[in-house]
Parts: sequence; structure tokens; C-alpha cells
Amino acid sequence: MSGQGLPLRVATLLTGLLECLGFAGVLFGWASLVFVFKKEHYFEELCEHDARLMGNATGMEDCKAQDEKFSLIFTLASFMNNFMTFPTGFIFDRFKTTVARLIAIFLYTSATLIIAFISAGSAMLLFLAMPMLSVGGILFLMTNLQVGNLFGKHRSTIITLYNGAFDSSSAVFLIIKLLYEKGISLRASFIFLSVCSVWHVGRTFLLMPRGHIPYPLPPNYSYGLCSGTGTREKKKTANSKELDLQAKEFLPPKEVSSYTNAFAITQFFGMLCAPWNGLLMDRLKQKYQKEARKTGSSASVAALSAAVPSLALTSLLCLGFAICASVPVLPLQYGTFVLQVISRSFLYGGNAAFLTLAFPSEHFGKLFGLVMALSAIVSLLQFPIFMCIKGPLQNNPFYVNVMLVLATLLTFAHPVLVYLECRQKATAPAATF
Repeated sequence: MSGQGLPLRVATLLTGLLECLGFAGVLFGWASLVFVFKKEHYFEELCEHDARLMGNATGMEDCKAQDEKFSLIFTLASFMNNFMTFPTGFIFDRFKTTVARLIAIFLYTSATLIIAFISAGSAMLLFLAMPMLSVGGILFLMTNLQVGNLFGKHRSTIITLYNGAFDSSSAVFLIIKLLYEKGISLRASFIFLSVCSVWHVGRTFLLMPRGHIPYPLPPNYSYGLCSGTGTREKKKTANSKELDLQAKEFLPPKEVSSYTNAFAITQFFGMLCAPWNGLLMDRLKQKYQKEARKTGSSASVAALSAAVPSLALTSLLCLGFAICASVPVLPLQYGTFVLQVISRSFLYGGNAAFLTLAFPSEHFGKLFGLVMALSAIVSLLQFPIFMCIKGPLQNNPFYVNVMLVLATLLTFAHPVLVYLECRQKATAPAATF
């Protein structure tokens, strides 16, 4: 890394981190925003007549139809967040960074303006705005993940750090909720988010490449401010994520609010958790590749071997989260919130880093998009599961949680398969990897 380019690269890193932290994954703070929407009487006409006449949170708490509508919006938005990663990943691969970011800015700004100017009477527009917001956010993340390529051996650490910032950005809706309780209107908050598009445009043209940041980085590579009218960059790298818990309904209103705040606050610390996974992968990668050079083994196989402990630890964290969520003890859910943040940070950051190790970087956007699209299809189960819990299971999610634990156990097959593959390749160093 040349000394002359270091300030620009650090500026790109820090501003990208701020962009992911403040905008990319705000959808997953949905529980905090639902609290505000209920205060603004969104979808309240769906409530039972007597609950509507009561005009208080206790009445709203029993409004199943209203809760289902909010759940459906979140399910649709989270589905689009993952499913649209595949076509947007193709756009990023094919048309490169500037085009992808301009699309992201258009979607994000349109969404925040819609939310700013709708009211209870036009609340159905949330079905349009929230998916646009989520797709714009995932594009911000995807275009920023390639920044890791600027920092060589710290690449996985930076990728996971950015994924952690994506997780932590869910705290933005908590901040909007707290501001709302202090008298700042929902409209004012979202107009501010719309105005921040000036920041996104500035980063796009001044601190980001027009094409892709290649890996490994070639000598004298320049971009953004240093590239004049536009030095042509080579191929690239990028990645992504999502997921989540929803608000705890059917609690007294103050306790809905306190648990919602606790959940949202813990999301903020995802940025602190995520880099540990990347740091683990980077350290193991350097160790295994050093050993490979001594033995003459394949460096790429050694790099992939570094992902095995990370994959196993991620599955273990997800299992702990699923088990804690299954225990019907309310105070224990604070621990569940913490495990959810850590496991999600490891899951998404590790997934992105694994793809960069296992596959050629020029296909990253498509592969990452494909993985996220498949997860989006699975995420469609959220709404029928929600309906099942509300209906036949009579608000008891125990059996659903047990099924989640069993499904999580299956994920331990992944690190085992990668380990066996790496061991097989290691015994045949001449084979092409």
C-alpha cells in the first residue's frame, strides 16, 4: 500500500463503515418502527371495534389483524432484502460500482421520502417503501464490501466489520423511536435520512471506484479522487446478509417498549462482534498458508481451511441462540438478544468471507446474490409460522423453536464437508483447486 494512497483508502474505509452503520440494515430495527406506527394509528382500522374505541396501547395490543399486517410488511421487505441480492449482484458484477450505487441511492431516497409523507390513511404504501429501503441498503453493503480488497491481509476482518455495521444499523430505528418519544416527528426523521443522499452521492463519485476494486491489488492502483477522469479498474469482490426477531406482542405496553429497546440496543453492538470472525479467519489463513509454503501444499486449500473453525463456531453460536429462544423464561431473552446479534454477525460476515475464499472474486456478486436469494425463499416461512403461532399454537412458539434447534444442528454438516474437502485436496497437491 503506497503512502500517498493511504489517507484516501482510510477515508474510504471509515466513510463506508459509517454508511453501513447508518443506512444499510435499518430494516432490522423494524420492531422499534412498528411501535411508532402504532402510535400514529397505522392499520388501526383493522382492529376490533371495542379495541379501537379504547384508544390506548392496551387495546392495540390485542389487535391481531394489525400485528399480522406489520408482520407481512416485514416478511416481504426481508424477503426482498435477500432475494433481490441475486439480480442486484448481477448488476454490480456487470455494470460495476457507480451504477449499482446510483440505483441504491434512488431506491433508498424514494423509500425514505414515501415513509416521510405517508400517514395512517396511506399506510399501504409501506408495502412499497420498506422493500425499496431494504434493497437499497443491501446494495450499499455490497458495494462497500470490496473495500476490504484495499487492505490485503486484513481483508476478511474488514468484510466482517462491514457486515457487523450492517447489523448495528438496525439501531437507527430505535433512535427514531426515542426521538419520536421526545417530540421529533416521524416525518422529520425520514426527511433527514432523505437529505443524507447527498452524502451517498458524494462518496460514490469521490471515494469509490467506478468499476471494481481488484484483488490482489495491483501496484499503483488508483480510484476515486486519485483516478482523474476514471482509471479503469480490474475485477472485484463483494458480499452480504439479513434476518430477524420481531417485537414481543401481548406484553403490557411499557414492557413491550422496554424489551423492544433492549433488543434494538443489542443490535448496535453487532459491529463490535463481527470483526472477531474475520480476524479469526485472517489469522488462521496466514498461519495455514505459511505452513503450506513449507510443505509445498496448495495455498488456496490452506486459505479455505481457515474457514472451517469459523463455520463450526458460527453453527455453535446459532445453536445456542436457538436453544435460548426456546426456553420460555422472559428475562433469559436478554441473553437470547445477545446471542442473536453475535450469531448473526458471524453468520453473514463469515458467509461473505467464505465466498471470497472458496470462489473466484469476479463471480462474487452473483454467488452472494444466489445465497441470499435462497435464504429469501426460506424467509417467506416467517409469515405462515407467525400465523401458525397466533392460531393453532395459541401464541406458544415452543414447537417452532424446537424445530429451529433441530434445523440448526444440520448446519454442522457444512464445516465437516469443507474440512473433508480440504484434507482430500491437501493429499493431492498437484490437483487443480
